[in-house]
Amino acid sequence: MPHEVHIYTDGAAKGNPGPSGYGVVMELVGTPYKREFFEGFRLSTNNRMELLAVIVGLEKLKKPKTKVLVVSDSKYVVDAVEKRWVFQWEKINFKAKKNPDLWIRFLKIYRQHQVNFQWVKGHNSHPQNERCDELAVMASQQEKLSRDVFYEGLDSSN
Repeated sequence: MPHEVHIYTDGAAKGNPGPSGYGVVMELVGTPYKREFFEGFRLSTNNRMELLAVIVGLEKLKKPKTKVLVVSDSKYVVDAVEKRWVFQWEKINFKAKKNPDLWIRFLKIYRQHQVNFQWVKGHNSHPQNERCDELAVMASQQEKLSRDVFYEGLDSSN
């Protein structure tokens, strides 16, 4: 029986778009194993960070077909998957949809695991969600921020 992993995620953007970051907390159910991940970007959006957090969490899994619960306060992400919108967007090549680069990346890793989603209200004293928010905000405030190349464009002079 595969291990069950809980992945908690959050994104932050000051200005939206603006300096942004994501935070991820991963827990292996029934064990003390816990890992945290975060990264900041100089210019991106909250929705991109919310989705990127989920992607990064799923990409950290080492075994295929892992049973995963993703807990997020992003209606954008949770509804897109749970209401199956993203699969309709894929059928039309994400035409006129935002963040196609991330949705394509998401679907690739999503299909490698058994993933369920749970939405939680943000800033509502959920310990892991609060920690993810702290990580995302901290990441967005770092001195050295990464470039969200798709969002900013490929022009290296930016």
